[in-house]
Amino acid sequence: MAGHSKWNNIKNKKGKEDAKRAQAFTKIARYIMVASKNGGSNPDFNPALKSAIEKAKAVNMPADNIERAIKKGAGELEGVNYEEITYEGYGVEGIALMVNCLTDNRNRTAADIRHIFDKYNGNLGTTGCVSYSFQMKGYIAIERTEKIDVDTLMLEAIDLGADDVKYDEEVVEIFTDPKDLVTITEGLRGSGYETAVSEVTYIPDNEVEISEKGLSTMEKMIDALEEHDDVQEVYHNMAE
Repeated sequence: MAGHSKWNNIKNKKGKEDAKRAQAFTKIARYIMVASKNGGSNPDFNPALKSAIEKAKAVNMPADNIERAIKKGAGELEGVNYEEITYEGYGVEGIALMVNCLTDNRNRTAADIRHIFDKYNGNLGTTGCVSYSFQMKGYIAIERTEKIDVDTLMLEAIDLGADDVKYDEEVVEIFTDPKDLVTITEGLRGSGYETAVSEVTYIPDNEVEISEKGLSTMEKMIDALEEHDDVQEVYHNMAE
């Protein structure tokens, strides 16, 4: 299973979000609203909302903003109604892309996403054209420190029900069934581990190597997609 580029993607994205904090707040607020609307306003019984709140805290989103977004999603405060849409297609050299969006205007978002694909020589496809080559997984990242014994951490993660564990000199990555993510995360935190990331994500079955020119184009395309206000996540199978 592809793994370590996932951590690199997260680090790169976090750096961009730190530089664009206001936009990050807006995107995460939408995520919280939709999670609250679909699964209820209590994060203890709504894993998606719990994950959204963790994302908000990771970028230091004020507690008042988080609470307001939860109430808007639950209908306690007036707010915009967002729907979730995932666009699928290909970038240069056959790179598969899934673009998860939250939008209040489906037509506007579809036109914008299509424009970005066209601009960077990609092809926006139909639903299901690339999603078959990705797996939905729970993903936990724990940055390595001198205090962490990797073998002990791996055994504990497996005992808690993790599907797979990968590591390098920088990070330990744990992959789970999505429904087990919260339980395993809480179990690891209970043992004193600090999780840098805990989320449900899409992992490609295989990663594709591309040329240096193709890599440059794909990086620009992904940046353009991630900078769009309606885009929440971009998943791809490009090797990095």
